[in-house]
Amino acid sequence: MGVLNVTPDSFSDGGSFIAPDAAIARAVELRSQGADLIDVGGESTRPGAARVDPALEQSRIMPVIEAMVERGIPVSVDTMNSVTARVAAKAGVRVINDVSGGLADPQMYRTIAQLGVRYIASHWRGHSDTMDDLTSYDNVVTDVRNALKGRIAEMLVWGVAPEQIVIDPGLGFAKTARHNWALLGALGELESLGYPVLIGASRKRFLAPFAPDDAPASERDFATAVVTALVAERGVWGVRVHDVASTVTALDVWSSMRAGGARG
Repeated sequence: MGVLNVTPDSFSDGGSFIAPDAAIARAVELRSQGADLIDVGGESTRPGAARVDPALEQSRIMPVIEAMVERGIPVSVDTMNSVTARVAAKAGVRVINDVSGGLADPQMYRTIAQLGVRYIASHWRGHSDTMDDLTSYDNVVTDVRNALKGRIAEMLVWGVAPEQIVIDPGLGFAKTARHNWALLGALGELESLGYPVLIGASRKRFLAPFAPDDAPASERDFATAVVTALVAERGVWGVRVHDVASTVTALDVWSSMRAGGARG
C-alpha cells in the first residue's frame, strides 16, 4: 500500500499533496513504482493531530479518489468515519483502512457489512491528541491480540464477513518503541487469530534511531524497507509505506533469495 496523505499536517509529508493535481500525480507515480494499492487519507493521525469534520475530509479526498478510479488505480481510503467510507465505496473504493478499528464511529461495522468492502481494522486506544497517554499494557502482545480478537468478534456480530477482515497491530498508536518491536517480533501471535495482517511501520518514530539525528522522517525509508523484507518473510498480507520504490526493491531482493533457496 502506497501512502497518499491529502492533508496539510501529516507527520512526514503534510501539505505536499493537498492540491488535487499534485495528489493525483503522486498516485500515478506510486502506482508506477509498484504499489498494489494507494491508501488515500484526508485526516492526519499523527500524534497530537486534531479531528477533522467528515465533510472537510471528503472535500480533500474525493476529487483525488474519483480521478484515481477513473484511471484504473486501485484505491483504499484511510478513514475513521462511516459516512466517508460509504461515499468512497460508492465512488469505487473497495478497501477501507480504519486506524480506530471501528471504535471511533459506532456505525462503522454496520456500514462495512452493508458495503461488502475489505476492511482493515487497527488496534487503537484513543485519538491522536490522547494516544501517547494510553501506553500502559500488562503484556503488549497479549493485550493487542485480545483487543483485536474482541474487535473481530463484534464485526462478525454486525454481519461483516470473515473474508472482508484484515487486522493491523497499530504500530505507533498508543505504543512506545519497545511495544512496536515486541509486536513485530511476535507476528505469529497476531496471525494465530486467523486473519490477514497489515503492517504500517513506515517512517514512524520508533525507526528514528536508524537515521541521522534530527533528520526528516523521509530518512527512515531505509529502515522501513528492512522491516518490510522481514515481515514479508513472516507472510504478512501487506505493508503500508510512504516510499514505494525502496520497499519494492527490498521485496525484490527477498523474493530473489526465496527463489534461490527453492532452486537450491
